[in-house]
Amino acid sequence: MKNLNLTRIFVIFAVHLLRATDGTQKNMISDRLENVTQTISKLLEGYDIRLRPNFGGDPLYVGMDLTIASFDAISEVNMDYTITMYLNQYWKDERLAFSSEEEILTLSGDFAEKIWVPDTFFANDKNSFLHDVTERNKLVRLNGDGAITYGMRFTTTLACMMDLHYYPLDSQNCTVEIESYGYTVLDVVMYWKETPVRGVEEAELPQFTIIGYETNDRKEKLATGIYQRLSLSFKLQRNIGYFVFQTYLPSILIVMLSWVSFWINHEATSARVALGITTVLTMTTISTGVRSSLPRISYVKAIDIYLVMCFVFVFAALLEYAAVNYTYWGARAKKKSKKAKEDDKKIGGTKPSSSSATTAAAAAASLSSDHGNHSVPEDIIELQDVRLSPIASIRNRHGLRSSPTCGLGADIDPSKFPPSFRISRSAASYCVNPRSAGLRFRGARGATMNKPKVLHAIRKGASVLRASMPKIKDVNVIDKYSRIIFPVAFMLFNAGYWVFYFFE
Repeated sequence: MKNLNLTRIFVIFAVHLLRATDGTQKNMISDRLENVTQTISKLLEGYDIRLRPNFGGDPLYVGMDLTIASFDAISEVNMDYTITMYLNQYWKDERLAFSSEEEILTLSGDFAEKIWVPDTFFANDKNSFLHDVTERNKLVRLNGDGAITYGMRFTTTLACMMDLHYYPLDSQNCTVEIESYGYTVLDVVMYWKETPVRGVEEAELPQFTIIGYETNDRKEKLATGIYQRLSLSFKLQRNIGYFVFQTYLPSILIVMLSWVSFWINHEATSARVALGITTVLTMTTISTGVRSSLPRISYVKAIDIYLVMCFVFVFAALLEYAAVNYTYWGARAKKKSKKAKEDDKKIGGTKPSSSSATTAAAAAASLSSDHGNHSVPEDIIELQDVRLSPIASIRNRHGLRSSPTCGLGADIDPSKFPPSFRISRSAASYCVNPRSAGLRFRGARGATMNKPKVLHAIRKGASVLRASMPKIKDVNVIDKYSRIIFPVAFMLFNAGYWVFYFFE
């Protein structure tokens, strides 16, 4: 019984002791919270948010560090990139010192609206926003000696001027430019912390690989003064896998497809022409799709060179068939015309030839009979001698081109000729030779005489070029050479292209 009573007394004592301890802790926590509240209230009493720490003295040093959360997008069309990051700023405000011990107060982001904070901005910023789910992503940590840590999480779109000469085999440098908007180096000096950037190794991009980064600081001279600027530069290498499967490989296959026409019979015109036009249009579609995802820049890019050369190859394959077709059907047409001329000569040799005088007499008789049967109006000029025709081909047909005699002038009435075929008044006789002085030339004689010389020179040059070209008897030879020349030339182009852009 005595042991039982002692046990009960011990339990009751322990319960009372625990209650007393709990009450003491609650009182201590309550007192501390009351003290912190009073401390913050005392700190903000007489605090002027408009004045920077150490106003009027040495410049305030503000430390910076960044933590990369993610790279969201990189746009070649807009020349910018979007990034989500954590920005932490460190400075010391002795007006907020509340303890000599290493105490830290973690406060809500709203506290930043009651104290002085740096007017930090991004010099190459296009658009930014602070995340506010579930609350505004801001923090303030206040140390006992007045040191402040001010952090926030936000997403920003920054300008990145890209050099696309080697696109898509290029690498780019995109920067983050941090600067104070209103405080010059006389008031605020920004600097990078010992570990300025974190999270770069874990960041991933769909089309790029981050191969490195670099931080530096410099003084930027502007119209309103000299400012301290912190710069973070990312080295980005573009991944070519997407472009190999979306652009390069289809272009190579289209060029190879155009070579199929070299193995198709040259008489299958519809098949070869349809294949050539299809490959040309397909290359045009691929080029249009690539250009739609790029800005309208004036210089030539690496992918432009490749697509243009592929287009040249498929277009050359189409022109190759045009050469084959022209050679084949042109040779047949020449043979046909030559055979027709030979047949005409054979037929002309068996018939008796009629003299020009007989022909002229027949023409005159026909004209006179027509004159007797029909009434000729006064406005119509009746030509009774075909040798006097104003049309050179009719005169030449009757052997009057090189007639040495000009004894027909006595029987000629000038009123019977049209105005465009006049007879010189001073000439005693009429000569049908166009080089004689009996005809009046309209226009400049020099221009008329120079035209035949120019045409003769052109014809002579064309004949020399035609003679220098090898005569192809079998058009299949063109296709045989094309089966070798086109693939070899395309392989050499690819070798030069990839070696140049990979090792440049």
